[in-house]
Amino acid sequence: MRTMRRRSSSRGLTLLEVLISLSVLALMATLIYGAFDGMSRSKKTLSRLNERYHQGRGALARMSREIQAGFLSLHQSTSPTLISRNTVFIGHDSGSMDRLDFTSFSHRRLKGNSHESDQNELSYFGSSDPNQSNKIDLVRREAIAIDLEPTKGGVVNVICEDIESFDLQYLDPVTGEWVDSWDAQPNSLLFKLPLQVKIVLVLNGGPGDRPIRLETKTALAMQAPLQFAN
Repeated sequence: MRTMRRRSSSRGLTLLEVLISLSVLALMATLIYGAFDGMSRSKKTLSRLNERYHQGRGALARMSREIQAGFLSLHQSTSPTLISRNTVFIGHDSGSMDRLDFTSFSHRRLKGNSHESDQNELSYFGSSDPNQSNKIDLVRREAIAIDLEPTKGGVVNVICEDIESFDLQYLDPVTGEWVDSWDAQPNSLLFKLPLQVKIVLVLNGGPGDRPIRLETKTALAMQAPLQFAN
């Protein structure tokens, strides 16, 4: 009897008990992994959304600052052969992807002793991504020297990726109405600047794959062209 009791008290787990224990451990591990995986995906989603909002708001802030410094100038040589630069403010209404070309006092000199001023040519427009044909980015063109072709040349950089639309409107200081286009260039009847510019930027990839709409208005510091002689 003593031998039987000793053997009964020292026996191990049965195969069924081992399998039940392993099943419980596997279930717990699956629940823990699912919780951590959900947290990781939520963190990635929030980081992506935060990056989208940050990129869009940064683009609006930069455009607002540079548009505020837009200018036109009537200072030209009396001889057509000696004219070396043209100042413009041209807004093209192109449906969901507008374009703005203008001259500005917003250039920042980053290198010492460089032959640059605060004047520049700027453009904002939508451009197809070279790596994804169905993706459109908002780009910024800058030429540090104003020449006879203020809508060409310079360096083009992306300031906001994957946009759905880029819409601009201009407040006419005479009529007080918003218009969809603006054409202030040499020899044009409308050689003046708008009172304000409304910018509406819509980004793809918002919460629940819905678009992100960002909007702002910026006032220009001047409306009449520069003319120091008067």
